Amino acid sequence: MTSRKDRLRKLVTVQEQLKSLHETRRAGFLVAAGAAHEEAADLARSADAEGSLAALFPDLYQRRISAALAREQTNLMDARLEATRVAEATLRTNMVDKAHRALARQDERDAADRERLDRPIRKALEAK
Repeated sequence: MTSRKDRLRKLVTVQEQLKSLHETRRAGFLVAAGAAHEEAADLARSADAEGSLAALFPDLYQRRISAALAREQTNLMDARLEATRVAEATLRTNMVDKAHRALARQDERDAADRERLDRPIRKALEAK
């Protein structure tokens, strides 16, 4: 059976992976929001340009601009949610890591205590 220290060490690793996943997802949402914003800006610039088809299809341009801005807002909301999840994962990781380090220190103290207690017994056995 694995020790509690080993289980905590593995849990720290899993928590770090989960945190990385949320950071990656957040970055992806921010990139998608930026792309949607850029698409809306490009459509607005092309609609304002001379010789544009926006005069013939103003509703189409407005719908596409609105859709791009809505995607931007959705992605920004998703990025905020992932930022919250990153913060939560960071807290969990820190708590588990703290427990792991405390348990490791306790194990070291216990081993040192056992060594100090066993030393006189070994000396007595060697003397015989």
